[in-house]
Amino acid sequence: MSELTRRDFAGGASLATALSYSRVLGANDRVRMGYIGVGNRGAQVHDDFLEFGDQQTVAVCDLRDDYMDFAVQKSRAQPKKYKEYRKLLDDKDVDAVVIATPDHWHALMFIDACNAGKDVYVEKPLCTTVVEGRRMVDTAARTKRVVQVGTGRRSSKAARDAAEFVRNGGIGQVTVAKSYHIMNDWPVGIGNPPDEPPPDAWTWDQWVGPAPMTPYNRNRTYYNFRWFYEYSGGQLTNFGVHHIDMIRWCLGKDAPRAVTAMGGKYAVKDNRAIPDTMEVLWEFDGPTLVVFSQYNCSSAPGNVPNAEIELRGTKGVLYLLGNRWEVVPEKVSDAVKTPRTPLDRVTERSYGASRKSAMEAKVVQMGRDTAAHARNFLDCIKTRGKCNADILTGHLSTSATLIAGIAHRTESYLKWDSRAERFTNNEAANRHLTREYRAPYKLG
Repeated sequence: MSELTRRDFAGGASLATALSYSRVLGANDRVRMGYIGVGNRGAQVHDDFLEFGDQQTVAVCDLRDDYMDFAVQKSRAQPKKYKEYRKLLDDKDVDAVVIATPDHWHALMFIDACNAGKDVYVEKPLCTTVVEGRRMVDTAARTKRVVQVGTGRRSSKAARDAAEFVRNGGIGQVTVAKSYHIMNDWPVGIGNPPDEPPPDAWTWDQWVGPAPMTPYNRNRTYYNFRWFYEYSGGQLTNFGVHHIDMIRWCLGKDAPRAVTAMGGKYAVKDNRAIPDTMEVLWEFDGPTLVVFSQYNCSSAPGNVPNAEIELRGTKGVLYLLGNRWEVVPEKVSDAVKTPRTPLDRVTERSYGASRKSAMEAKVVQMGRDTAAHARNFLDCIKTRGKCNADILTGHLSTSATLIAGIAHRTESYLKWDSRAERFTNNEAANRHLTREYRAPYKLG
């Protein structure tokens, strides 16, 4: 393998491959890309797009010069650098944007991008409130923008095959689907640094944006913002959106009909606001119970194969792991299960002996080529088709996690009307479906 085809630039960042650059159709056929937020996740998504020769990085935007310099270095182009995202959106050389900023900025930037005539790839979670998500759906429809949400499994053939297998009855009736975010952050987690003056007041003000202004704390900024509710829904909306999106796909369902959640900061001694331990329970039509288990004070596997998602059907259990999905058959019997009695142990034992495998075991390997999601976005820009993870799909998967967060914060069992996008049994909880924005910021 030649050096140009290796994904080893700068400690693992992807370079565009020689093969992909050989497919360039000409400058006029390239999609001219702008990147808003080129930190951790933004850099990864940028790598995915750099796999393809029919795109070009023409602009980058971030509050950090070193992040932008790194993005420029690997772009194989001379993109313009912006500190303010609105100036990037005003750039007529930009056809499409990637939004990979902290979550609390997604909705405002997305709506501004659509109104500026840009197609949008926006990272998950789509937004921080249900009202924001619905406004984003409506704006994309009104402006006729092509949108891809960053739930990359939607562009994986193996994941699609798993979803179709379940929906077509491959494991029977699914009664329980479980997902896990398991790691051990104990004892100090992200630490407990003190509040202090910001290194630069303007940069801190811009970073906070529409969120409430709080004293500067370095844990509230790059990456660690996910541990604070002003900017994120925590691991529930971070990993949970990926999990609930896959589960919804497998079940063929849009939204739950009820949700509840329990948990808290039980053991980790840091300044996080989100729980280190949490259980969420949704009920979908089916009926199917869906569970998200966040265990961040213990790293023992949640199931035998250490799968992040499991779907329990009447005929078998499907486990979804990072590199494969597999099905373990259930043993079932058509015989009636008789009462136990000391007078007839023979009949009692015969029930167990009559149980047979309901299906064949199955193992399917999955690749990790997240560039397929970027490829789908580029293709849809050219055809004006619907992306694999379109805006409504992203909204539904994000909303399920957002209402779970509301159930946790209000200590409630909530019934959800997915058509009206409101709770039917707790009016106070409905106030959490939107949020206030720090002046002068407004939801477009």
